[in-house]
Formats: sequence, C-alpha cells, structure tokens
Amino acid sequence: MPFAPHYQPRQIHAELGEDFHDPVAAAVFPAQILRYRNQRWAERLGLGGLSDAEWLAHFAGFAPLPGSFPVPLALRYHGHQFRQFNPQLGDGRGFLFAQLMDDGQRVLDLGTKGSGQTPWSRGADGRLTLKGGVREVLAASLLEALGVDTSKPFSLVETGEQLVRHDEPSPTRSSVLVRLSHSHLRIGSFQRLAYRRDEAGLRRLIAHCLRHYLPEAGAAADEEGQALAFLTAVTRRVARVGAQWMAAGFVHGVLNTDNINITGESFDYGPWRFLPHYDPGFTAAYFDHGGLYAYGRQPQTLLWNLARLAECLLPLAAMEKLEATLEGFAPAFEEAWRAAWLWRLGLRPLGAEPDRHLAALFETFLQDSQAPFEQAVFDWQGGLASAERAARSPAAAHYTGAAFDTLRAHLAAYHPRDAARLDHPYFRRTRPCTLLIDEVEALWAPIAAADDWSLFHAKMAEIALLAEAMAD
Repeated sequence: MPFAPHYQPRQIHAELGEDFHDPVAAAVFPAQILRYRNQRWAERLGLGGLSDAEWLAHFAGFAPLPGSFPVPLALRYHGHQFRQFNPQLGDGRGFLFAQLMDDGQRVLDLGTKGSGQTPWSRGADGRLTLKGGVREVLAASLLEALGVDTSKPFSLVETGEQLVRHDEPSPTRSSVLVRLSHSHLRIGSFQRLAYRRDEAGLRRLIAHCLRHYLPEAGAAADEEGQALAFLTAVTRRVARVGAQWMAAGFVHGVLNTDNINITGESFDYGPWRFLPHYDPGFTAAYFDHGGLYAYGRQPQTLLWNLARLAECLLPLAAMEKLEATLEGFAPAFEEAWRAAWLWRLGLRPLGAEPDRHLAALFETFLQDSQAPFEQAVFDWQGGLASAERAARSPAAAHYTGAAFDTLRAHLAAYHPRDAARLDHPYFRRTRPCTLLIDEVEALWAPIAAADDWSLFHAKMAEIALLAEAMAD
C-alpha cells in the first residue's frame, strides 16, 4: 500500500457547508513532468510511499486522495487589493484539493496554484507559469529554512502548455503547484461574509476556526468572547509572521487581505524579494509604485489588514473591545521580532529589554553600514563565538571601527544557543545561502534555454544544508 499507517485524510472544510466553496474540476494537461517532490513532507503525511506515477496521478491529474474531498473545492472570498476592495475574488487558479492531519495533529491543507479555471477566474486562464512555480518553490523553501512560518512547496509539475503573459517573455512554459498550509481561510473569507451581511455564516466560520485552527484561543461562553478570542489569536499569529519576515530580510510584495490567512502563515509568493542590504523602502513588486508594501511598511500593512478583519466582527463584538484587541499587535510584534532575531543569530535570550536592544542595534548596524544583509547574519551566528570567522568574511571591512563597536559590546553578553552548530559544514563556508533576484534569474536562464535544472537542484541542496544547520 502506498499510504503509510499515519496517513490521516480529512474533509474538515466541508463542515462549513456549500456556501463557502464551489466544487470544480481540474484542468487536463497535455503533459505531466515532475520537477519537484517534497519527500520530507510527504513522509510526514504518510504519502512518502507513492511512486512517481501515483504522485502525478494525484498532484497533476488530481485523482482524489482516499478519504479526503471527492472533488476539489474553489474557496470563496473577497478582499482589499492595494487597499481597494474587490468583491469579485475567490480561488481563480487554484483550489483546496485535500486535507490531512500532520504529525503534530494539526489540519493541513493541500492547495493548488495553476490547476485551471474556476468560477472565480474572471476570464483568466487559471494557469501558472513554470517560472512562477520555480520561484514559489525557492521562496517557500528558503523561508522555511530561515525560521519563517510559511506554506511549504509540496509538488511542482510542468504541464506542457504554452502561456502568454504580458509581464515576461511569451509564450512561456506552464506548471501546476501544490503547496501545504495549515489553512487557506483568510481575512478575505470574513470580508465576503461581512459584505453579504451574513451574520450566521460569520458565526459559523469563527466557530470553525476556533475548533480546528486556533487552539490557543480557548473556549468562550458567548459570541462576543469568541469573536475577541479569535481576533486575539489571529493578531498574535500575523504579528509573528511579520516579525519573521523582517528578521529574514524578506519582502512579500502583495500583502492584500486575501493573502493573509487566519493561521498566520506566509503564502502566495508572486513578486517577492530578499533584501541585498537593509532598506526600509525596498519594494518587491514592479507595480507597487508608491511603496505601499515596502519592507519597512510590512508591519503597518499587516495591522491595517487586521483592522479590516476586526470590522467584519462588528456584528458580534463592541468596537471598543475590538480596537483594544488590535492594540495587542504592537507588543506581540515586538516580542516575536526579538525572538526572530535571536533565533537567526543563534543566541540564547537574556530578557526582553536587552534582547530588544540587541535586535535594534543589529538592524541599525545593517542600515548604517549597508553590509550585505544575509552575509552579516551568517557571519555573526552565535555572536562573538564567530568573531574569528567574521574577520575572514568577504564583509569583514564592515566589522571594524566605531560603527560596529557598540554592537560588538552588546553581543559580548550573549552566548550561542548551540555552540556545536558553528562546526556544521554550512558555517564553514565563506558565504551564506541567498536568493537575490539576480541569482533567481541566473538559475532560471539554463532551464529556459536548455532545460538544464542543475543550478535549481544545487540551490535546493544548499537550502537543505542551511535548514539542517539551523534545525533545533
């Protein structure tokens, strides 16, 4: 049997009823060429024993997984796109294919991108370019290695179609992606209900989220308590992922309300970027002319999106209580920001105030010195335990003189979380694993020109080495 004993299929989203989704059929593709298979997560889900042919049958042909949905479900939602409300959204090129329980007994969605047209495609072709699929695999894999709570790329299959796009050379190759998230319910799911004044649906969706996705929210006796507990949990989770982006030097690019899910996982990687140098004004999307979603504005944007979620809950809770709940974003963000920087630097915490000071000093140094962002984090893994290694770094010139002295003095109080980590092969390298835009273009070029995937596989191996080195 290809399914392991710990394979646990579910149909949890179906509990919400037919008003929350549309049954759809996947596109039939002219080819199915497996380009990426996440065997590590497949093993965790009890799917590791699938042959490549069985894998393609489920994750390119979309034969139902036993015990999960008999047909895929395109989810319904609305949303603000660059702060303009759009009631015509929904899963336009993807669907919820299956739900399973992971090995931590959490619900895990298998969602798609590029799987064909749905009632929400709005005239688009419902497809995904192969380059877009490759970029998402790369981004999500590196973010997971860097400690960001992110969706995981599960499968990427080239589908043999030629797509026309106006923002890249066309025709271009096509793909279908399957990704893992602990929920595809999003702020836009609640905005749709509020727009329709569907208070019964709103109550049902909140209860569903509390039951299946937000165990830390606890139980509340009345509907106002449930709404506030729900908003509190989502606020803390969204604050955490935003803090993790900042410590990873990551710019999501399109922080619309339909791209913020209730489990606080980063997902849907389109025009993403990693910072070459610390720059609050750095943007990822060429069409973000005003810098609305710039690196330094990401926390503010997440709070704005959460305020839109709070507005949806006004039929259930008093405005002043919802506003008070949103005031918890700032302290939750700072707590998560401190933790994210300490994790990235591999240091044991000392306490809220010194840890906050260290994170602020490190960001100030990065901004003032314009040292390469990821190189500096790599060089000072474990704090002063890496001083000799940092002195041999390509960026060593940034670590001399008064500009670095204050940070160095503060680092002296910290100890490595795992001193043995510095002996890992990853930290015996000269340079860290990075995914700057020029690197992404360079590894895509041989795929486009000669179907040469060697640079892609080499980068994925490099990301896996980083993940191994940083594993707790």
